[in-house]
Amino acid sequence: MNDQTIDVDQLTPGARRVLDAASRLFYEHGIHAVGVDGIAEESGVTKRTLYNNFASKDALVAAYLQHRHSSWWPRLQERIDEAAPPRALVLFDVYAEDALRVTRGCAFLNAAAELPTDHPAFAVIRRHKESVEELLTRLVREDNPEEARPAQLGRHLFLLLEGAFAHQGVRGRELITEAREIARDLLQ
Repeated sequence: MNDQTIDVDQLTPGARRVLDAASRLFYEHGIHAVGVDGIAEESGVTKRTLYNNFASKDALVAAYLQHRHSSWWPRLQERIDEAAPPRALVLFDVYAEDALRVTRGCAFLNAAAELPTDHPAFAVIRRHKESVEELLTRLVREDNPEEARPAQLGRHLFLLLEGAFAHQGVRGRELITEAREIARDLLQ
């Protein structure tokens, strides 16, 4: 996803306020419920400033998700770099920590539920989720070289992780802990 990463340091102060306000509003209220007028008002800029920095609401939605990924991924990678095998379990730990901070579940799944598959942001959503699955598969392959089907195990871990995170709002945060225990058993 690095080819589409938003470099927040390169944004003007007005553009940064727009991205911050849009990110907060999209996550808290949903993409369709938030209009550019509300984003401009919340960020304290004119609609002209918003459109000068983000060509459309669709581009702003894509930027919101790109920024969310690029803010989260380095923290995940740092934790993996510090971990002992099986490092795939780190993703369960990070998701469990995220579950303590989020109020409305996964921003990417929420956006996917609202957007058609041809929306510019949908490619960002798909790439984020593919990146998580690819990372799990790579970690399985590296930490368990004797694993006969690392891609299949990586996919199983991905589905277990994502399912637990998606359902933690319904079943409780302990579901991610339970999923981690299942993943540990699968990795032994």
